[in-house]
Amino acid sequence: MGLLNVKGVVYKPAEKVNLDPHSDEPYLQANVKAPRMAGFLVKIFVWLLELPIFGAALLYMLKRNNLIYKLISNAELEEAPLYAPLLPLEELKEQEDKLLSPDLSPPERVQQAMDCLPSAASNIANGLKPSFRHWTVKDYFRAYSSGEITPYMVAERLIAAIHEFSSHRLDMAFFISYNREDILRQAKESTFRYERGEPISALDGVPIAVKDEMDCTPYPTTGGTKWLHKLRPCKTDACCVKRLRLCGAMLIGKTNMHELGAGTSGINPHYG
Repeated sequence: MGLLNVKGVVYKPAEKVNLDPHSDEPYLQANVKAPRMAGFLVKIFVWLLELPIFGAALLYMLKRNNLIYKLISNAELEEAPLYAPLLPLEELKEQEDKLLSPDLSPPERVQQAMDCLPSAASNIANGLKPSFRHWTVKDYFRAYSSGEITPYMVAERLIAAIHEFSSHRLDMAFFISYNREDILRQAKESTFRYERGEPISALDGVPIAVKDEMDCTPYPTTGGTKWLHKLRPCKTDACCVKRLRLCGAMLIGKTNMHELGAGTSGINPHYG
């Protein structure tokens, strides 16, 4: 086996690696040879790999050609193993933790959570005013309560954005399904509640999408497949979705996911 043994690389400790842009540190890059296989070709390849002697030799050649042995299996690390944590263990008091009573309703729980968040005024006073940021629940609630914008206006802009990103020119495949009429109905009801000064909670009118593995009427739950919703029709909301509705959240549709969640590439073979 000595003739077949591949010497692995030696990885230096991170503190000894020169990360300067003009550094002469060598960059180890594997020349991966992994052509796409599908259908009958995959069956032949699996049959070859399962052969008693030839399969093991073929697997060894594949790993060697793709530098698996050199960069991973036989690699050496110069760093000493860490046997004990170096950071002191201290009981830190959590400033934003609250113990909620199980008797609270969903809107009351939302209010308790909102009380833990810093106000927008304090963020601006501390210099936390970036040129761009993601809008939070608190931002929506403030804008709705002040009349600066309404849930119906947000819904119209949101539907236009979803339509644009679902066009053939972009085709981002963010959503598996959405219902324009249902979104506008929720937005109209939320807008009326704010006009009367009676929002259900801070989540009232806030757009929330649901991953396509949870039940949310009136949409089917496909789990990223073409068959799951046929075997298991969606009849009622999942518990978490039901509680969001009780808080007045505007549920805008089902988002894309891997087929049964079995993948990490971000691509669904059926929906994009």
